[in-house]
Amino acid sequence: MLESRISFSTEKIFEEATDTHPMPAKMNIPQWYKKLSHNAHKKTVKGCMPFLDAISAGYILRLSQDFILKHNQEIDKKEPQTAFVPSLRNMAPPTAGVLNLNRDPEIHGQLQVEGSPLLEKNMDFHIHKILNPWYIKTPPGYSCLFVPPLNNNDDRFDIISGIVDTDTFPARVNFPFVVNGYKYPKLDTVLKRGTPYAQVIPFKRQGWKMKLSFLETKDAPQRHLQNLYKIHSKLVHVYKSFWWNKKTWN
Repeated sequence: MLESRISFSTEKIFEEATDTHPMPAKMNIPQWYKKLSHNAHKKTVKGCMPFLDAISAGYILRLSQDFILKHNQEIDKKEPQTAFVPSLRNMAPPTAGVLNLNRDPEIHGQLQVEGSPLLEKNMDFHIHKILNPWYIKTPPGYSCLFVPPLNNNDDRFDIISGIVDTDTFPARVNFPFVVNGYKYPKLDTVLKRGTPYAQVIPFKRQGWKMKLSFLETKDAPQRHLQNLYKIHSKLVHVYKSFWWNKKTWN
């Protein structure tokens, strides 16, 4: 299988902070999933290859430092608000300019997503941004899809998904996020250094055109009947046995 290369680069001072380095998503499989069993008598998501492919696709970005997240809290005796405070906030320049990218918070106003369910989930507070220290580079013709860790996201917050042409974009990709106000109407927590927050899935840009077709049941081709036989000929691991292809993310 031909391999493409995605590059993550940053300042050398992060070299020893291995707990914050990007990593293949396959290294972030949750314990609850690993403990599941799957057999003819107990069928679980452990036997679902599409679920595993999603959870292990691409690469994971992790927080480079601790953050205090206060959501819908009174801060300095003011009206309730959301605050995103990095652990190195009071560190003086110039070191702070390298170590603490979040020392000057970047905020998106509510009007930028007015009417969106994202704003409702965030309880109509302004949207903070995680500033990422890593430059991400892909080969020509390849972009990256950025999403919350698939099937494995932190239930306190989610980044807002997006696609960036990382073969041409010269700067760091940063991540606005919303708090899960549906579950946590009020939240005062620490997002710890090393917390996974984004899944990076590179893909090749190419054009697609949609086609619709409709088959009468009586006209189902022989191939369809053969597939039905395969589906019903095994109790477990049907998709894995007949149609799944291994994906490689290193």
